[in-house]
Amino acid sequence: MNRRLEISGGQVRHNRLRADLHRLFLVACFSATLGVPRSARAQETLSEYQVKAAYLFNFLKFVEWPSDAFADPLAPFVIGVVGEDPFGNALPQVVLGKTVQGRDLVIHVYRSGDDCRGAQILFISASEKRKLPAIMASLHGSSALTVSDVPGFLNAGGIIQFLNENGRIRFAINVDAATRARLKMSSKLLSLAKVIGGNGSAADN
Repeated sequence: MNRRLEISGGQVRHNRLRADLHRLFLVACFSATLGVPRSARAQETLSEYQVKAAYLFNFLKFVEWPSDAFADPLAPFVIGVVGEDPFGNALPQVVLGKTVQGRDLVIHVYRSGDDCRGAQILFISASEKRKLPAIMASLHGSSALTVSDVPGFLNAGGIIQFLNENGRIRFAINVDAATRARLKMSSKLLSLAKVIGGNGSAADN
């Protein structure tokens, strides 16, 4: 009985530490990316897709792509959106005029059926939920970091799924899908995520 309580307490402390790290990460992301005040309530001042746009931009800093994911050493990072664009001005506000690892950043909105394999980050909109299996199949063998807020996205082979927990945006990572795409996730990013392997059950929030 005491051992169970000890394990449970350790898990609670781990969850609290991860939550604290997550808040610090968000504050740094939003302050640097969107110019909001450095406050623990930073996320509360932003819309849902401003938060998600800030995440997409900052994923670029914590993921390593293979060299053949780019056409040449000077090629830009392409952040793609498949389907209806839910970001409005939020994503251009974050991305335009910035560079990461010496590369410019561009946004490309893809229509259903387009070849999306040239994107380094690919956000798949909820409008494409029914077409998700076909989209994921078309990306086989590519190094696109696939991201979505569609429930069950990780089970469908996606790499990062946004979750809504008590009104706050979090994310889960399918590390096996990332490995198949030859992407290296930083330990800092993994420490902030719900990490799910291929044999685990994906979050469906």
